Amino acid sequence: MNASKSDFGTLPAPEKLVRTIEHKDPEISVKTVQVGHQGEVKTEFRYTTDGREFTAKSAFGEIKGTAKWGGDTLVVETKRSVQGAEIKQVDRWTISEDGKALNVNSVIQTPNGAFKMSLNFDKQ
Repeated sequence: MNASKSDFGTLPAPEKLVRTIEHKDPEISVKTVQVGHQGEVKTEFRYTTDGREFTAKSAFGEIKGTAKWGGDTLVVETKRSVQGAEIKQVDRWTISEDGKALNVNSVIQTPNGAFKMSLNFDKQ
């Protein structure tokens, strides 16, 4: 993650955030390693870009969602329950014109309101 180009909104920024993405349309595999105040958290999600619902398990519980293309943008909509509260998230993934960066712009809706987050990843 390129921390200088990312904005975590109201959340604390992690010390490290690495995503390994494999894409063979319509399938996408996303492995994430995040190190921060909760220690090291690893997740792995598998999506299809045809809008079919997926279910994934994370350190924070079960997540259900869909992923589909909207032009050149991948829109991933998810929801999960955290301590009985429903959290909804919409991520918009775009690739930079030179193909060297992935931008993920998110809107997270919680019972206490919504906030935005923007992550930037440089291709390795």
